[in-house]
Amino acid sequence: MSIPTDQLRLQIAEKSAGSLSSLALLRWALVIVFLWFGAMKFTAYEANGIAPFIMHSPIMSWLHSLFGIQGASDVIGVLELSTAAALTIGAFVPVFSALGAAMSAATYFITLTFFLSTPGVAEATAGGFPAISALPGQFLLKDVVLLAASLSLLVASIQASWANAQKP
Repeated sequence: MSIPTDQLRLQIAEKSAGSLSSLALLRWALVIVFLWFGAMKFTAYEANGIAPFIMHSPIMSWLHSLFGIQGASDVIGVLELSTAAALTIGAFVPVFSALGAAMSAATYFITLTFFLSTPGVAEATAGGFPAISALPGQFLLKDVVLLAASLSLLVASIQASWANAQKP
């Protein structure tokens, strides 16, 4: 079912729950994460650190063949810094509130797929899945919380009149 655009209203996420809310904490925490991780992607240390995740990912492995290890990391860095910018602008402009939250959610959805594609996530000596290794398993697990934060901002940024959307 589609919602006509005249029934969809974008707003700054924090405005949905009052002038100042816990959503502001989520927004600025995500901004810090994306700024920090995004900037790190331009270092060889980080590029080599994420290489195993990228090379085994059916969604992202093409980046290595197209750009190389550092180039792929640079592309991801640009995307992460762009997400930080959209989240920051989103504190003031409704469309960017939704855009930044959607970009953030997409990022964490993709990284959570690494659970399925990255070797060594399940810890064999502990009986296998659901026991997860410290690296990379527990490293990836934090993205569940970051995805939830992103989705919370996204939902709060989009308001729709569901009753009006269902009318013929």
